[in-house]
Amino acid sequence: MRERHVRGRGRRTWWRRGGARPLGAAARAGIVTAALCAVAAPPGGYAAAAGAQDSYAFDPAGRSVTGATGTAGAPRLEPGRTYRDSLPGGGSLTYRLDLTAAESAYAPVTAVPPAGTTGNATDGIRVSLEDTRGTRCSTASALFGAGLSARPVTALGQRQTGRSLCQGAGTYYLRVERLSAGGSASGTASSAPRWDLEIAPVTEPGLAAAGPTTAPPDQDSASPEPLAGDPRDRTGGAGFTSARPLGQGVWRTGITPGDTLFYKVPVDWGRQMHAVAELDASTSGHGYVGGALNLSLYSPVRGYVDGASLGYTGTRRSAALEPLPPVEYANRYAVLTGENAVRFAGDYYLVLHLSEKMADTFGTGPFHVTLRVRVGGQAHDGPRYAGRPEPGDVFTVTEQDRQAAVTGDTGGGGIAMRALAVGGIGTGTALLLVLGGWTVAARRAHTRVSAQKPTA
Repeated sequence: MRERHVRGRGRRTWWRRGGARPLGAAARAGIVTAALCAVAAPPGGYAAAAGAQDSYAFDPAGRSVTGATGTAGAPRLEPGRTYRDSLPGGGSLTYRLDLTAAESAYAPVTAVPPAGTTGNATDGIRVSLEDTRGTRCSTASALFGAGLSARPVTALGQRQTGRSLCQGAGTYYLRVERLSAGGSASGTASSAPRWDLEIAPVTEPGLAAAGPTTAPPDQDSASPEPLAGDPRDRTGGAGFTSARPLGQGVWRTGITPGDTLFYKVPVDWGRQMHAVAELDASTSGHGYVGGALNLSLYSPVRGYVDGASLGYTGTRRSAALEPLPPVEYANRYAVLTGENAVRFAGDYYLVLHLSEKMADTFGTGPFHVTLRVRVGGQAHDGPRYAGRPEPGDVFTVTEQDRQAAVTGDTGGGGIAMRALAVGGIGTGTALLLVLGGWTVAARRAHTRVSAQKPTA
């Protein structure tokens, strides 16, 4: 039987069928990124959890921030930027968002346990957003789950306009708590290792003209058949920022126990996606691992959409997401979480995690996973916003995004330039790094070609 996240409400299914060469841009971007990452680590201030860098690729442009223990002195987060902090074993951290009356706000928090952390099913984080009177606009938790395997977990705090609570312009507070096996932050020992945090707040402006205020009508039908065909290799990224682009197709990757891989699928207004993950049979070992492979889907604001996991006995198994409705602005008025979450166009993130418990029973791998991704429906223009979201491209799908989904290009040059801007490296220094990298690469290429030339 397939293991799934517990919803607490009934489900409805939705689907509509339907010689030496010059260095290329990707190579140059790789050199720039490598050089900048070596010298442009985020400014100090947070206490980095030991080993966290090994399991998650933080945004190289992330700014250091230190959360407060309460609302007094809570640092302000600016939408459109990414922040880093670390969460202690006990207590909580609080941050501030200043919002207008017309904009919705989304504040995803990713917590990264250090390498070697022992995982319990109910370990994780809780994220809430509150107004100045202490009214909770939203609360969400993210837990390790049945795999009993420590991994990056993401929960979303949000304030949506048009609701009865948390309306109006003013200050709102984002609170992040550690959850232990006891189910609360207070049950977590203060001496426990800190978990690194990545916080990426987003704002969404209101509409320029009045739009629908109810969810689209039901479109119940059968679940889609998984795509067939020969898989193409596509390794995953190690974080949201470095997520590898995927489009419709059959994809294959290797994954080792304890690893988490990130992919992003561009989904435009009116389109819908579905995904199935298959874990190949093992060539060694015998036994059973619960929650061996976890497949999660997150929205463009990193909000949880849906997830599935599978138990493993060494034979080939699959885990499939529930069918989802087409991406529409009005989905925000749906009651069910998954339907409500597919409210924007943009990059939807597929996240794979292989339980570290697999190593005890079936060896260290790598294990092969096949991803079958279907993107259907008819694209159409999106809503006309009255302002600009932050970041500006978060709800946009471009032709470049569609091409990257085919080629797998991550666009590393943009990340490198953001690291340059935030890291405070001077333009002249950066230019020397870039030119030096290109020179070294060119000399190596020339050496290889010279070595291959026949001698007289």
